[in-house]
Amino acid sequence: MGSGSIRRSTGALFRGVLSASRAKAGTFTDVPTTFSASTASTASMASTASSDPTAPNASATTGNAGRAARHGFPLRTVAALASSGLLATPLLAGTAHADPKEPKAPKPPAKMSQIGGDRLGTPGVQVALKPGAPKLPGPDALTARSWIVSDAESGKVLAAKNSHWQLAPASTLKMLFADTVLPKFPKDQKHTVKPADLAGMGDGSSLVGIKENLSYSVHDLWLGVFLRSGNDAVHTLSAMNGGTEATVTQMQRHAKELNANDTHVVTPDGYDAPGQVSSAYDLSLFARSGLQNPDFREYCSTASAQFPGDKGKDGKRATFGIQNTNRLLSGDYDMKPYPGIAGVKNGSTTNAGSTFTGVAQRGDRKLLVTVMNPEKKEHNEAYKEAAKLLDWGFAAADKVEPVGRLVGPRSEDDGTGAEGAKGKGADQSTQAALDSAGGKGGAWTALGLTAAAVALLSVGAFAVHRRWPLPELVRGRRPGK
Repeated sequence: MGSGSIRRSTGALFRGVLSASRAKAGTFTDVPTTFSASTASTASMASTASSDPTAPNASATTGNAGRAARHGFPLRTVAALASSGLLATPLLAGTAHADPKEPKAPKPPAKMSQIGGDRLGTPGVQVALKPGAPKLPGPDALTARSWIVSDAESGKVLAAKNSHWQLAPASTLKMLFADTVLPKFPKDQKHTVKPADLAGMGDGSSLVGIKENLSYSVHDLWLGVFLRSGNDAVHTLSAMNGGTEATVTQMQRHAKELNANDTHVVTPDGYDAPGQVSSAYDLSLFARSGLQNPDFREYCSTASAQFPGDKGKDGKRATFGIQNTNRLLSGDYDMKPYPGIAGVKNGSTTNAGSTFTGVAQRGDRKLLVTVMNPEKKEHNEAYKEAAKLLDWGFAAADKVEPVGRLVGPRSEDDGTGAEGAKGKGADQSTQAALDSAGGKGGAWTALGLTAAAVALLSVGAFAVHRRWPLPELVRGRRPGK
């Protein structure tokens, strides 16, 4: 198959690739890593090996603090970040080799953002079961610090736990990167990689195998971002976009536009960095926005592809297989692909633990789920818990009262998620709209004024509640040329 061609995944990993060694503290831990002789060059083939997160010890925190200090963060700031959990979040007791002296799991803040509804800002599990509704899986089955399951089209939140808790996002932040940068370049545009394009990547970064002085299409680069979580692909696209600093600024601006106020962007690739946080709620907003773009849907639903390698003696480029590290999409030795799954993005770092946002379809219903940092450190645990939430969501969708909703962007949702004409903040105006509307509606595609909007007009606020129709979601689709 030629460069960029796609085939459905068999669930098996590709042969002939390098195996990642034990990850250093503070680095990506369950995404593929390639190796190079210099910091600018990478190996020609991407690794498909993955390793479970390991519990950090004191040296992990010290290492991150030292790096933060070397990068110009004042010692007082470093100490504050470390104590708050933003610099190094422990991976908790419950791991097979956990140190009993390690601190207990951190508790969510007593007060969090109420964007989308006041219940979403309340710590703990939030669900409103109607008679006959299936019960949520218990705390032994759902161990993530934070999670949320919602209807992708209407935006109704079916259930959530600490969904506004600001936590390290890992590579799920790449959804925001893609939603920000993907529309800017045609997929057939070519770019020859310069050494400077690959500078600044963190130690142990997940890589797809981009090499300097070789040319790649934008289509190739986005396959590298979505399938292999390649930080080399992210940095190359960032270089095309005016550089890392400009890209981070644009991502932060876009997060604000999406009412993702829990998110603070430091790196475009999700690599651990002091102060870089997001939330399960915000990650769901990023996925929901990105899925409006057909190219985004194409890349995030691709199970496997061919990626350009080195030039041979005859001058022709070889290709090698890459497989999506989203195990609900591609499968693994201990799990089958989830029926109806169509993306979106996974991640794992020492600080973040495992994170995952997924979208799946069953019948006409399409659900989004985000899981952040399961306490249980079993293999593929984030995917297993996401699958349990999806199973419950499909069974319970018509048998629960929504506990909140995914708001629209500021430009589309001024009455419900942004600062309105009367100067209301996003939290207050969102709650006012939700209280009046009963949590109904979504975003993006207008269906006209609802009765809830009329009710809002009577109290001086204006909101057009909208649905966001998505096309049929197909796992392992073949991207268009």
